[in-house]
This record gives sequence, C-alpha cells and structure tokens, in this order.
Amino acid sequence: IERQGNFGNVITGHAAAAPRYTECRLTPLALETLFNPALTEYAPSYDGRRQEPKELPAKVPVLLMLGADGIAVGMATTILPHNFGELLEAMVAILKGEKIDLYPDFPQGGLIDVAEYQDGVGRIRVRAKIEKASGVQKLVIREVPFSTTTTSLIASIEAAVQKGKVSVSKIGDFTTDTVEIELALSRGADAEKVIDQLYAHTDCEVSINSNMVVIRGDRPVEVTVSEYLKEFTGVLKRQIKAELEHELARLEDRRHWLTLEQIFIENRVYKRIEKAATEEAIKREVYAGMRPFSKLFVRAMTDDDVTRLLELKIRRISAYDIKKNRGEINDIVAAIRQANARLKNLTKTTISWVQGILEKYGQLYPRRTEVETFHTVDKKAVAKANLRLSWDRDSGFFGSSVRGSEFVMNVSDYDKILVVTDDGAYRVMSPPEKAFLPAPVLHAAVFDPEKGAHLNLVWLDAARSPWGKRVKVERFITNKLYSLVKEGAAGIAFLSTEKKNPGTVQIDFVPAKRAKLRSLTVDLAKVPECGLTARGTRLATKAVEKVTLAPEKAKPGKK
Repeated sequence: IERQGNFGNVITGHAAAAPRYTECRLTPLALETLFNPALTEYAPSYDGRRQEPKELPAKVPVLLMLGADGIAVGMATTILPHNFGELLEAMVAILKGEKIDLYPDFPQGGLIDVAEYQDGVGRIRVRAKIEKASGVQKLVIREVPFSTTTTSLIASIEAAVQKGKVSVSKIGDFTTDTVEIELALSRGADAEKVIDQLYAHTDCEVSINSNMVVIRGDRPVEVTVSEYLKEFTGVLKRQIKAELEHELARLEDRRHWLTLEQIFIENRVYKRIEKAATEEAIKREVYAGMRPFSKLFVRAMTDDDVTRLLELKIRRISAYDIKKNRGEINDIVAAIRQANARLKNLTKTTISWVQGILEKYGQLYPRRTEVETFHTVDKKAVAKANLRLSWDRDSGFFGSSVRGSEFVMNVSDYDKILVVTDDGAYRVMSPPEKAFLPAPVLHAAVFDPEKGAHLNLVWLDAARSPWGKRVKVERFITNKLYSLVKEGAAGIAFLSTEKKNPGTVQIDFVPAKRAKLRSLTVDLAKVPECGLTARGTRLATKAVEKVTLAPEKAKPGKK
C-alpha cells in the first residue's frame, strides 16, 4: 500500500494522524496479484446496495508477508512477517520438489536467532544492532528489535541502569528516519561486557513465540510455515489454471463470433432477410443461410448469436475487411494453442509466473533482518552483585533492606538463597527485600539449582534424642517452606554443608546418676544419605545437652 500523510512511526512508536488527514492507494504489485474481477466471488454488502468480494483471489502469500496476531476464546495466533522475495523463491522450490527454509524478516531490521523457530511453531530471539563507537567509551544502537520501539527500549535501559544491572552513565536519543541511540559507558566499564548486560537485562534482546493458527474449512488449525506455503502454492496453481481457462473461454467466444461474422458477411447471408416480414421469419432466414457453413462453426449457433448478427450496422458490413478478420482469427487460434500448452504444463507455467513477479518486484523488498547464531548471555555471569543481604537477630528480618550484621552477603537479582533455621525449616528464595524468619538462622548461602546443596545435620526429636541425617536439596518451589525434621522436634543441634568432609561431632548427653555413657562421637560421613522427608539415622536414645564439632585427632608422629 502506498501511503500519503502521517502514518506514525513503527520505530519510535509515534501515533498516526487522524484518518481524515491520510490517503492510501494500492501499489502495482497489489493490483497485479490481488485482484481479478472475473474470478472473484461477490456477496451483497451490509446494506444490500453494493456487491463486495467474499475473498480476494490473492496470488502471493499475504499472510506470511505481513504477519498477523490475535486472540480468541481458548486460542491465539502469532504469525511473523517474512521477506517477499524469499517467499517467492520458496514457492519456486516447492514447485520443483525441493526443501525450503524460511525465517522471519522485520521492517525494523535487527538480528535474529532462529535456532528454536521450528518452522513457525517455536520461538525466535531478536536483538538490537549495537555498535561500538571508535575512540570513545560509547555504544550506538542502530536498529531495534521487532515488537519494541526506541521509546520502550530506552525506558528498559533506564530501568536497568537504576537497578545497577547495566554500566551506562548517559543515554542520548538522536533518532530521525533511522535509529541512533547513544549510550555513554560508566568509568572503567568494558564495552563487550556492557553489550552482554544490555542483551541480558533490557529489551535489546526479546523472545517472540510463533504460533500459526489459521482458518481452514471454517475451522482453526495449527500449521507450520512450510505446510502453509505448500498449501498456498497449490492454491496459486489453481488460480493460474482458472485464469487460463477463463482466458481460453474468452478466446473461444471471440473466435466463435468472428467466424460467424465472417460467414454472415462474406456469403451475404444478410441478403436473405430483405423479404422476411416478421421477426421470426428473419431468424429462420438467418439460420437457413448459415446452416450450409455449420462445419466451420466453433460451436452451435444460438438465438443470442442471431440477434447479435442482426444488430450489425450497415457501415460495419460495407467496410468489412476480410483479410483483417482472417488475420485476427489466426492470432486467436495461436493464442488458444499457447494457452492450452500452458495449461498442459501447469507447474512450469506457475514457476514462470512466480519468477516473473520476483524479477519485477523482488528488488523492492530486500531482507532487513540479519540471521545469526547468538551466544547465550549468562545473566548470572554479567549481573552485578549489587544486593547486600543481612539478618537482624533481634527483629528476625532478613533481606536487602535489613541493616543487621549477621549473614552479610552480596548477591545479584538472579541468585537463589538457601536459608536454614534452627527449628529445622528451610526454604529457597529469591533475594528478598525484607522477609521475616520466625527462628534463628543457622545457614544462609547462594544456592545453585543445577548443583543443589548438601546438608549434614544432627537434629533432636521431642525427647531430645539425637538423629543424624544427610540430604541433598535439589527440587523446590521458590519461597515454599520445607522441614528437615519431624513435627514436634526440638530443632537442629548441628549443621554442616560439606559433602566430602561433613565433619565429626561430639554429642554430650544430659547428666544422669550412674550413667556410664556421658558423650558420643559421630562421624557424619558414615551416616547414610536419605530423602528430605525421612527421619534419618537414630544416633542414641538418651536426651542430648549439646552437640559440638569434635576436635581433630592428632595424627601419629605429630603433636
């Protein structure tokens, strides 16, 4: 569509002017490929005063060219735009029985990674095009990702800078017809690392899911890009076949009429109607005069043909050029042969038509989005440990806004924290701003969900009898409270997190008269591992006074 007026800006997000200030008209490509009045099925308009097309006999895959998205009850569709020239080349490949690969192309340009595109039923990653300015500590964004604008992109960068995730000190927007966003780097910042931070924490990289749901036979179906294009290529063949058949019918009609006109004038059949007194008699005379030449007819003559012959003007009859008429008939016969030959080899005809359109209009639509393979940015690796977590024993609060002095650690927004309290509870949480922990904290550390965490503990039941337990925390729901001990237990008396060397503990029992065993030494490495909900191994039946880490024994020959 050719446009005139202010239609807004897809790059900056500026809105269009009111419709009364804008005008549109179809491009030559649209006129050539979207309309054919003779093959279009019409229906009455909403008020019944006009006829409107039920659908346009499109000969190019408009749906894949422009893309579409929408939602309905229980379903949604997101079809990404593709390059016009590549679509036509793919159609030629389909007609030749070759394999095709098609990837989206966006008017904003940018970079895309199509590793997970899966022929239109997966997702793509889209990135802004970022350049390093020579000689200065600056980055320049030249193209923005699809589904974003310069306004939304700058807002996402500003938000990341405020949270300390991106090392940028100043942002300048110099966008006109092309994108130009300048980012001044913080002192000492590395440009490559900042680019990774932008891709990790801002809209400089976005993921877009593609889900092709289309209407086929009045029902929604999910298809792939190649399935759709193969089906459309079949539709195109039928369209071209219908056009050729319509053209053949038109040529046959023209040949039929020129033949009748030639016989009617050359053989002076019109002379027979001079003595006829009635309309019926005139028609009979025409039929009788034309009957001897019926073998030359293209098809049987009808009353409509007779009426048309009778409507010939005297000037037309007197100025009739026999040579010109026969030459026109010969041209029509040649055109009919050519149309039949094209119909006979419909696949070749379709390929020729597509290649003609591609040669005529393909250069007007170059690819704008570059296809690349992105290196996956590890958000944890590029994130700055800008959160300081601590626990206040008096209030019981733990988080980044707590000004306590215990369990101080610096973490990033993407870290997970494993917190174990002495009542036997544990939870895995995102770095909290302020979370209340009802019991004293025994352990707080950054948790790696892929590696898990090993916990070695001695816990006391309701009778304060000791139990040994070695577990591994792997599966969890964030912020959900779990328990390492049974209900009613006195809590955890000892905790360590080493897997290979969990430690040896000394268990001191509550003093009792005539008690021979006053303490017990247990090597936790010999305690068998168990599940998180299991009790563990019972170490003794006596009540425990305290559990401490046993001193290491001196090795022989050492003091």
